[in-house]
Amino acid sequence: MRFTMKILLHPLTVILFIAGTVFAGDYVRPPPRKTLHFPWDPKPSSQPQQVHISLAGDKHMRVTWITNDGSSPSIVEYGTSPRKYSAISQGESTKYSYVLYSSGKIHHTVIGPLQDNTTYFYRCGGEGLEFQLKTPPSKFPVTFAVAGDLGQTGWTKSTLDHIDQCKYDVHLLPGDLSYADCFQHRWDSFGQLVQPLASSRPWMVTQGNHEKERILFLEDGFVSYNSRWKMPFAESGSTSNLYYSFDVAGVHIIMLGSYAPYDEHSDQYSWLKADLLKVDRKRTPWLVVLFHVPWYNSNRAHQGEGDDMMASMEPLLYAAGADLVFTGHVHAYERTKRVYNGKSDPCGAVHITIGDGGNREGLAHRYKQPPPEWSVFREASFGHGELKMVNSTHAFWSWHRNDDNESVRSDQVWITSLIGSGCNTRGSHEMRRIRMTS
Repeated sequence: MRFTMKILLHPLTVILFIAGTVFAGDYVRPPPRKTLHFPWDPKPSSQPQQVHISLAGDKHMRVTWITNDGSSPSIVEYGTSPRKYSAISQGESTKYSYVLYSSGKIHHTVIGPLQDNTTYFYRCGGEGLEFQLKTPPSKFPVTFAVAGDLGQTGWTKSTLDHIDQCKYDVHLLPGDLSYADCFQHRWDSFGQLVQPLASSRPWMVTQGNHEKERILFLEDGFVSYNSRWKMPFAESGSTSNLYYSFDVAGVHIIMLGSYAPYDEHSDQYSWLKADLLKVDRKRTPWLVVLFHVPWYNSNRAHQGEGDDMMASMEPLLYAAGADLVFTGHVHAYERTKRVYNGKSDPCGAVHITIGDGGNREGLAHRYKQPPPEWSVFREASFGHGELKMVNSTHAFWSWHRNDDNESVRSDQVWITSLIGSGCNTRGSHEMRRIRMTS
């Protein structure tokens, strides 16, 4: 499957900040699209398949791929010129069984140190196709593509095509990847579907409910997800692939687990508190958080599901001065004002629900009326978002609706960081209190 590469530059004009509540009025949504089916494509058993990359600590990248040949080596050759590899890295491999399914050999190899903002050419396993990747920049500006709840439908393909047209550095995915739902071959077809994009830019993901795949007495949860999508949890001091953090340019990004324990006595809570205490806002002036189940949601779908996690963890994020929170789960788009404790707060985070990547379950059309005072824009359409961190104080967010085969910018806003806002003083007092209770 080939994706047409187009780069579309959007001129940015300085507009500031969050306006009033906006709704899509007379927009008529295109009809649903069918689940994609992939023809059988026989490849040599040692041929790398389902290639994707992810960040793996400072100046390093993890390359992941699958082979059907159990003896295929977990090596990656790479360099800055086509077919001229100046370095080679040896990695590790794993495999798993799920009911009657047995995976291929899953390779994870970390390459680096790599130069910032540089194109590298690489080959997996010593044979097969050459791929190329681009490392993120070390300084502003930096751009993120954001889309959750992808699945494998015609709308997923449309979303990926539109992401392919934007000039971005890292893809952020707040859960629900393949919608395999225990049918393991769907993980394989998802890997095939996203390979053209995921092999060229790092994909940083967290889990959703469709990654659980637990079967009572038979299979533990998240086996497929953890085996296939290894994230830099160890590099960030976490003991679980379900929550971790990483830095890109001047942005500290925290990926939390809506389906890992999160109460005040949990490992995830302790890790989050420790991670936040280590954040240096002079080095990373932006603090962005992703998880699956939204805390602020005026759609009637999945009401209240994030309340317990919110009660436990929102005070930590507020004290640390989190700027943006991205979630999925609800199959629609919504953006809030800065909020905390259920109401508008100039020192809280902007929450964006973006569970509209193209999943097979369809859109969530029903909203609460009247809308809460904190809801700025909401619409039940498939699409993706683009977040451009322009500098240490200003970011430009835009949401692009899938309108048939076109990407239509339907919501946009300039966001100012909490650095220098006066909220830092309040946050520093709160963080000192948290440190004392650690």
